[in-house]
Amino acid sequence: MSLSVAVAGASGYAGGELLRLLSAHPQFDVTTVTAFQNAGQPLIAVQPHLRSLAHLTLQPTDAATLAGHDVVFLALPHGKSGAVTADLPADTLVIDCGADHRLTSEADWAKFYGGDYFGAWDYGMPELASQRQVLASSRRIAVPGCNVTAITLGLAPGITAGVIAADDLVAVLAVGPSGAGRSLKTNLLASEILGSASAYQVGGIHRHTPEIRQNLELAGGVDVSVSFTPVLVPMSRGILATSTAKLAPGATAASVRDAWENAYADEPFVHVLPEGEFPRTADTVGANTVLIGLVVDESAGRVVVVSALDNLVKGTAGAAIQSANLALGFPETTGLTVDGVAP
Repeated sequence: MSLSVAVAGASGYAGGELLRLLSAHPQFDVTTVTAFQNAGQPLIAVQPHLRSLAHLTLQPTDAATLAGHDVVFLALPHGKSGAVTADLPADTLVIDCGADHRLTSEADWAKFYGGDYFGAWDYGMPELASQRQVLASSRRIAVPGCNVTAITLGLAPGITAGVIAADDLVAVLAVGPSGAGRSLKTNLLASEILGSASAYQVGGIHRHTPEIRQNLELAGGVDVSVSFTPVLVPMSRGILATSTAKLAPGATAASVRDAWENAYADEPFVHVLPEGEFPRTADTVGANTVLIGLVVDESAGRVVVVSALDNLVKGTAGAAIQSANLALGFPETTGLTVDGVAP
């Protein structure tokens, strides 16, 4: 029997990607879609690629509309989810793709986001530490940030294995503008970004910074320090994260490769590439995969990890469905693919 599903924020990029994946999921039946400004419009008017869901109309985003479903996915701006989720039934599986329930530190929330703090939920990154066991019976799940996923999955194995130090981590990410959402912003216009690349939120102020630190501490990091710089590039989807860390005393190129390959040997969605190969974002488009290449820079005494993913799939919607599958006892890979779209 199918489970009834509601998607809040269905008119945005993340909401649209959730719907695309959910429409092919054998256990889920999307019965309700909601929006704020676009409420009252046919879904197909704002998501014209979702032909199989053309019968749906966008409803108002409130707890009354979302209640009564087996599963609720939220794809809302930060600060919008908490007020809605507080009034949803405790037995409803609620998965928030926004930031409202990711951080365990109220002080970090106040510093990087501000406004009401709604508390941390179970964290929807199955590949991190013991999160699969946590998610297995969860009814409240917070989906990680997309940049956070690229950096965390890129560095966590080395920290856990003790082959890299956690106190001098540097990550530079090439990111597509869809990660900023669908709102009209001058700096995201095609005429502004085509043929250009620009760094933003430089100097430790990006809101994903405390979440990255939180995850790497969970992976076993001590005195975690990360300098994270995102760079906007002209591709609609994708993140290419180049993360570096100091090589731990006694670690070798062989022990470094063993750490990553052992960590992800049985992971369906995280693939370590052969020695000498590095990923392209194009190979992850539409797929729930993270592709990882790594090498030891002997002259600098650092490990270089390059990770690629689709920010809207493994970076958001795919991670949400992967977590929902675990919470509901379905095979983790249900409704998700490792095959990208090319060219």
